[in-house]
Amino acid sequence: MSEIELLYLAAAVLFIFGLTRLSSPRTARFGNTLAAAGMLLAIVVTLVDQNITDWPTIIAGLVVGGVAGGVLAVRVQMTSMPQLVAAFNGSGGAASALVALAEVSRTDGVFTIETGVTVVLSLIIGIVTLSGSFVAFAKLQGLVSGRPAVFVGGHLLNAAMAAGLIALGTWAVATDSALAYWLVAIVAVALGILVVTPIGGADMPVVISLLNSLSGVAAAMAGFVISNTALIIGGALVGAAGLILTMVMADAMNRTLANVLFSGFGTDSSSADTFSDQPVNRATPDDVAIALAYADRVVVVPGYGLAVAQAQHAVRDLANALERRDVAVTYAIHPVAGRMPGHMNVLLAEADIPYDVLFDLEQSNPRFPQTDVVLIVGANDVVNPSARDDSGSVIYGMPILEVDRAKTVVVVKRSLSPGFAGIDNPLFYLDNTMMLFSDGKKAMEDILKALADV
Repeated sequence: MSEIELLYLAAAVLFIFGLTRLSSPRTARFGNTLAAAGMLLAIVVTLVDQNITDWPTIIAGLVVGGVAGGVLAVRVQMTSMPQLVAAFNGSGGAASALVALAEVSRTDGVFTIETGVTVVLSLIIGIVTLSGSFVAFAKLQGLVSGRPAVFVGGHLLNAAMAAGLIALGTWAVATDSALAYWLVAIVAVALGILVVTPIGGADMPVVISLLNSLSGVAAAMAGFVISNTALIIGGALVGAAGLILTMVMADAMNRTLANVLFSGFGTDSSSADTFSDQPVNRATPDDVAIALAYADRVVVVPGYGLAVAQAQHAVRDLANALERRDVAVTYAIHPVAGRMPGHMNVLLAEADIPYDVLFDLEQSNPRFPQTDVVLIVGANDVVNPSARDDSGSVIYGMPILEVDRAKTVVVVKRSLSPGFAGIDNPLFYLDNTMMLFSDGKKAMEDILKALADV
């Protein structure tokens, strides 16, 4: 084994150990550092191996990239992290596609059959990831509607375009046609847009995970194109990890991946306008403060509304005040709460909330019957009892946080409007539920003020 191969192996080992460290919030930062060190090693080894020694240009690239990354790290709010992840996924797909197009330009499309196939795959997967990721970005950023946009014949059009890509790819490989490779790239742009556009905001955690996986697969294909071992290994690891996470997210919604991609979930508004005419128990901040002050155990359930209101610091302040009163405060986090995997964990970590009080769905549900107060901030579908009790509901079978089993439930929400599933939530009308209609951050601040007088 040559020195270059040994160094690539060392980089791969750093990738693997970095990935394993990402399995826990406590070790995730160190895992990121390990993986970044592995990537830096792989880049340096590649530059040396290929005799690319234009160091001023290389250093300039490192500086520009480092500054851009630093600015994003400082300026991008945690509420916008899903958009940033979507942009990163798209950039990864673009990089892989550019590698393939550079090879097409360099060789004028003349490849062996094996290399030609990997070039086609790198172009299709990379560019679908690019265009699809930026549609996801636009939905998350509110540049376009987050509602699914389904049109008649859309699936047939997508199927036809996929078949066209296969035909174009076959033509490119069989005839060494540079034009065919470029046509593959152009059609892939349109396919990525058309595949993601019909997917609604509720399914964004699955979509972001899938696009992350595809960016890794595209990188692996690009590694085969240029015969780079580190790129193949790194891309394969990202692709596999992203696919596993995608399946975890889909399972958390009791959905198949095909259903997420092709159902246009959320477009059926037949149930969205049908709400119970039952009265709700409206609460004031004073009412909630009293319930919390006399509780022994409180569980906070964060949702996307918490992210929108940027209420994570206010939640922490309220929790600290309760803990000074010897109230045990923990957090129950649903896998698909928010708009990307781990979104709520990231938000709460930004507010310096300890990792050991964050519990997942399986850990949380057995605790609810012994919980005095559940405080829901901006969550809806992930606490909807219809998923458990109503076999006719569109979310029936979806694992939920069974908050209704607690003694008292406090829901902080702007209104009775439905979540992304577009359905009513029976939780709001239960006798043990109090509804505090308010912005999440303002509600936490008002409750904290009222708590001082209890």
